[in-house]
Amino acid sequence: MLNSKNYHWRIAGFYFFYYAFVGMFAPYWSLYLKSIHFDVIEISILMSIQPVMRMVAPGIWGWLADHTGKRLMVVQAAAGLSVLFYLGVFATTSFWGLFLVLALMSFFWSASMPLVEATTLSYLGKNTENYGRIRSWGSIGFILTVVGLGFAFDYIAIAWLLWAGLVCELGILMFARQLPSTDVLAHHTDHQPIRQIVLQPRVLALFGACFLMSVAHGPYYTFYSIYLVEHGYSKSAVGGLWALGVICEIGVFFLMPALANRFGFTRILLASFGAAVLRFLLIGWAVDWVVLLLFAQMLHALTFGAFHASSLGLVHQFFQGKHQSRGQALYGSVSYGAGGMLGGLASGPIWQHWGASALYSFSAGMAFLGLLLMWWKLRNAAHGVLTQA
Repeated sequence: MLNSKNYHWRIAGFYFFYYAFVGMFAPYWSLYLKSIHFDVIEISILMSIQPVMRMVAPGIWGWLADHTGKRLMVVQAAAGLSVLFYLGVFATTSFWGLFLVLALMSFFWSASMPLVEATTLSYLGKNTENYGRIRSWGSIGFILTVVGLGFAFDYIAIAWLLWAGLVCELGILMFARQLPSTDVLAHHTDHQPIRQIVLQPRVLALFGACFLMSVAHGPYYTFYSIYLVEHGYSKSAVGGLWALGVICEIGVFFLMPALANRFGFTRILLASFGAAVLRFLLIGWAVDWVVLLLFAQMLHALTFGAFHASSLGLVHQFFQGKHQSRGQALYGSVSYGAGGMLGGLASGPIWQHWGASALYSFSAGMAFLGLLLMWWKLRNAAHGVLTQA
């Protein structure tokens, strides 16, 4: 049996490389696609493949992990196959070639995180207040990648991005093989079909609101970097702005135990949606005002950091026992998968026909709908805390 210190660095290492890959992909992949002469519609389609797979794959892999009881083996197999199919990006620059490669890679890449989230929360048990400290290593990986590549691409060709992605993929595989095995504790809901939990009004409301938040973020992840470059920002400045948001996110992760105990997850989520409305309006209409753009990025602490930790905490409370893996998988599929897909696919046509200001106003509108749904269905819910299992 390994001691808890070893468990922490093994889990933290996986988060580091997984989100380092996100730091490579989200800010710069659209710039790479633009460099090989894809138009905005093609870019929006290719950038939406990953959210599509995050909608489809986690449910399949979550069912397999719960059905076999071999969660760790599933994570390791998915990580290995993700590396294998990622190698295809070196072999093609055609639209359909990249479509196939990204679809296969993303199907396996997106499988692991919900299972690792369930593993982390199972490992922490009643000490889930430490989740943010472990998860913050993912944010550190994101920052180092996004800032480092941002400076690098002011001097080297964007095509080197492909090699950065390969390093991240290999890191994911290495730490997937180091993750600890955790026991799934029996719970009184184990005999219930999972649909009985999903169909509870509070669960449906949470999933619906999280879906809308991911729709709101779709244009951000698809076109934010291109948007900034077109307004005269250097690639290093783009990387710095992405990093600023994640630095603020890390701070919130460390503050979450105190915030959750004082305000509860539901109130934090309401604040997150309100902050998202303001943030996307600022991005859409104040891009040339550096101070306001910096403030908008600081709001990432709420629109992602506090949002993610709070929604994950509620999902962990709603889905316990043998339903943990599938609960996290469903959350990822509905929110980051289906929501991210819709937001990404809508980005291209809105950008092309109505411009960036309209696009980010659309994001603000989606966040506002999520706020209304949260207020309608969850405002009177009992406020959970991070220490509850």
